[in-house]
Amino acid sequence: MDKKPLLLLPLLFLVCALNAQTFTLKKGIVIDSLPVHDSIPETFSLYLPTDFVTDRTWPVLFAFDLKGTSKKTISMFANVAEKEGYILATSNHLSDSISLSNNMLRTSRMMSAVKRLLPMDNDRVYTAGFSSGGRFANLVPLFIKGITGAISCGASLSNIELLNTKIPFHYIAIVGREDFTYTDALKDKKVLNKLKFENQLLLFDEGKKWPDMQYLQQALQLFKLSKMAKGGIAKDSNYIEKVFRSDVARVRQLVSENKPLMAERAMSDMIAAYRLHKPVDSLKEAKKELRKQKAYKSAKRAENSAFFQESLLREDYQYYLEEDLLTYNFNNLGWWNYQMGELQKFINGDDNTFKQRMGKRVKDYLNALIEDNIDIIKAEKTVDEDALVFLSMLKTITEPTNYNHYLQVISISAKNEDFGTALFYLEELLKKGFKDKERLYNVEHTALFRISPEFNELVSKYLKDSRYDVIED
Repeated sequence: MDKKPLLLLPLLFLVCALNAQTFTLKKGIVIDSLPVHDSIPETFSLYLPTDFVTDRTWPVLFAFDLKGTSKKTISMFANVAEKEGYILATSNHLSDSISLSNNMLRTSRMMSAVKRLLPMDNDRVYTAGFSSGGRFANLVPLFIKGITGAISCGASLSNIELLNTKIPFHYIAIVGREDFTYTDALKDKKVLNKLKFENQLLLFDEGKKWPDMQYLQQALQLFKLSKMAKGGIAKDSNYIEKVFRSDVARVRQLVSENKPLMAERAMSDMIAAYRLHKPVDSLKEAKKELRKQKAYKSAKRAENSAFFQESLLREDYQYYLEEDLLTYNFNNLGWWNYQMGELQKFINGDDNTFKQRMGKRVKDYLNALIEDNIDIIKAEKTVDEDALVFLSMLKTITEPTNYNHYLQVISISAKNEDFGTALFYLEELLKKGFKDKERLYNVEHTALFRISPEFNELVSKYLKDSRYDVIED
């Protein structure tokens, strides 16, 4: 692999004039902290494929992260950018704690910087991201001109009402069937089909996680096939045939693994992707035959039944959470604990995989719903501590291994001198295996609580020794 420095001599003169800096851009590695502009304290990361040259234009993939993990995001896409020949860039200054308008402005500045620096193919500019970054990725084409397509991993469309047939873009969702956004992604696809937006939905069996590289690569391949079909780039029959064979093999594997619903959806996307490249009559016939099979019909009924139950549960949980928050209904925590047990029965059941997935999706949906409410409360000028304590207590039920919420309850309870509640959640935290004594002794608002005999007795019981001695009368 060629790792020699690539000096962009014709471009560096322009960059020097604008930014008063000189860059040596290396191929095949992620380059961190390139300045957007001297007058703006913002940077971006960049990846150039190893065969990058300056005498032709290149497609660009802008990857987004709003959680402070932009290095992970660009590394997840680097391999597929290399394989498919894409320039890859990501801003280091996006965050879900700032406004949408500020994130868009920072994105626009980063894109302009890449355009000044490198020979971009302006007809092949794409966005991508995971979770909140994926939702942001499908908003960018609606606010910034010139975006050809978007990849949303583990995310649904941010706002269907903003879609505009006069600003079309190619949309690809990559979602796990255990991810609570799965049902939303299916609904999105129906809307996009109705609006005649080019779109595909790539599915895998797990929950909310980064998809394997094969799915990310498949998305970039679909973008390329689309551009070939529209005449944006020259048709490459060898490339088309290679990708087609790979897709056929993927469908056959799904059929052999007894996943008829995934196979049928994959066939539908293949027909849309290849119909302008080659005959797809055999695919249409195979899809038709698959839909007639008993296994397909049985799976379809089971999935629809799970979807219906999931819809009811999500509506109930949203309603009761809103009611409990308004009334600070701590007495209802027992009901929520019971609901978690009911969901766990679905998850642990071995007779219906659709109900298992449904249970996981609803549980994750509830956790996401609670976290959204926590974020809203924390963002207010005056934090509603009663609501925050309720939600944190609820999170210890819905996500019992996340220690942060126990510590939140302990902190606020100790602040309000409710030491009984603080002690209860301290012991629950220690029972769950929390071992970070240094962090425990530095929880905010617990100075008085930490020197109490009861606190130190619990620490001694579960962590062997405490910072302060327990003195008995």
